[in-house]
Amino acid sequence: MNLLSDPLTLASLIGALVLAGAAIGFLAGVFGVGGGAISVPIFFEIFGALGYPPDVAMPIAVGTSLAVIIPTSISSARGHHKKGTLDVAILRTWAVPILIGVLLGAAIARFAAPVVFQATFVLVASINAVKLLTGGKGWNLSETLPSVLAMRFSGMLIGLVSAIMGIGGGAVSNLFLTLHGVPIHRAISTSAGVGVLIAIPGTIGYIIAGFGRGDLPPGSLGFVSLFAFALTIPTSILTTRFGVTLVHKLSRRALEMAFGSFLVLVAGRFLWAIIS
Repeated sequence: MNLLSDPLTLASLIGALVLAGAAIGFLAGVFGVGGGAISVPIFFEIFGALGYPPDVAMPIAVGTSLAVIIPTSISSARGHHKKGTLDVAILRTWAVPILIGVLLGAAIARFAAPVVFQATFVLVASINAVKLLTGGKGWNLSETLPSVLAMRFSGMLIGLVSAIMGIGGGAVSNLFLTLHGVPIHRAISTSAGVGVLIAIPGTIGYIIAGFGRGDLPPGSLGFVSLFAFALTIPTSILTTRFGVTLVHKLSRRALEMAFGSFLVLVAGRFLWAIIS
């Protein structure tokens, strides 16, 4: 924490978190994601630069990311709901299974090595990116959503994977919904609602998982950094509305290419962390 004694370093840190918040909010509106794909790597780099080892930096990056996703996903979901493209019926089916998956993911977080988080990130982001960039040709499993039982099982998996990745579930739920014939605008809007279902229990789970540890940064509540949370929230809420407005002006293919390219960058970053 000696880095914080340097005013220039402290100013740079604050600036990075404020800008990260702006990017998180914008992505939440555009892609129906909570912005975790941006905040997790940024938080990981920041806590690493402050001298914390990966087994501390990674879970606290994930937990803090989930906390930041709470207000951004709520804001994004409300915006998409007003546009009439958020599917409430899907969210009702997924609510309890997602909760179960998130709590399992948070429990795993207490004991898992950093590579588990990073490898999950790379795998899910890469699969989704390939589907989006290729236009999804040949990727449709069906033209309709599966049975209620299959939907509930998928919801549990979405919650589990998202909790480990520290994301609001947008990348995972988008993949599932579009594989089953859901139009991308509706999938993105509904995924914003998934973010709400994941972020709240996920944050609570990470607080509990890190509670009582003595090696966490000052101002942490379990695996959630209140310092990082406070600095990213204002700008993230401000920029979410711009993302929601933009997404309904873009074509289906433009959205696919933008989201796919974004996921390639994220997957590449964490793949580099694994092999380096």
